[in-house]
Amino acid sequence: MKNKFEILGLIITGFALLTQFYLIIENRQASITETITRFFSFFTVLTNTLVALFFITIIFKLKQGPFKILSNQTALTAITTFILIVSLVYQFALRGIWQPTGMQYLIDELLHSIVPLYVLIYWLFTLDKSALELKPVFTWLLYPMFYLLFVFTRGYFSGFYPYPFLNIPEIGLINTLQNILVIIGVTAILFSIMLFIGKIIISKRTVSIHQEEN
Repeated sequence: MKNKFEILGLIITGFALLTQFYLIIENRQASITETITRFFSFFTVLTNTLVALFFITIIFKLKQGPFKILSNQTALTAITTFILIVSLVYQFALRGIWQPTGMQYLIDELLHSIVPLYVLIYWLFTLDKSALELKPVFTWLLYPMFYLLFVFTRGYFSGFYPYPFLNIPEIGLINTLQNILVIIGVTAILFSIMLFIGKIIISKRTVSIHQEEN
C-alpha cells in the first residue's frame, strides 16, 4: 500500500511539473534558454521537483550519491514543510493576482494545493522518530537561503524576479526584506508545529503498540 501511495505521488507530481514545463515553453515570451532558466527560478517548481525526487528515491531505494540526502525521513519532514510553504504563499499572496484557466488552472491547483496536501498525508502516515531529529531538519533551511541568493543574484543581472514579493526594483529593498522575514518566520513556526505534531503521533503509536503487546 505504501509503495502504491509513493508511485501515485510521483505520477501526480511528475505530471504537474512536465505539463507546467510544456505550458511555459508553449507560451514563452523569451528565448528557450531564458524560459527554461525562469522555469527553474520558481520555488514552486524546485520544491515540487524535490517531492518527485524524494518519491523516486524511495520507490527505487536509491541511497548513493546525491540521492543519499533524500533517502531518509528527515528529508521528508523538511520537504513537507517547504511544499506547505509553497501552498501557503500561493493561497495568501499569489492566488488573487492572476486567474489561470483551463489546463493552467488544473496544474496550478496540483502544484500549489493537491501535491502539498498529498505530501502532508504521506508524512503523517509514514512518520517515525528519525523524521524528528532537529539538526538534520534545520540544516535543510540552507535550501531556501541558497534559493534567495540565486533569485537576487540573477534578478540583479537579468531583471527577472519570479515573485512580486521578491521584486526589489518594484517594491523596494525594505519591503522585500520584510516579506522574506515573514516567510522565514512562518517557515520556522511550521517546522516547530510539525515537530510537535510528529512527537504526539509517535508517542500515541508507542502507547498503542505497548497496549497491543500487553
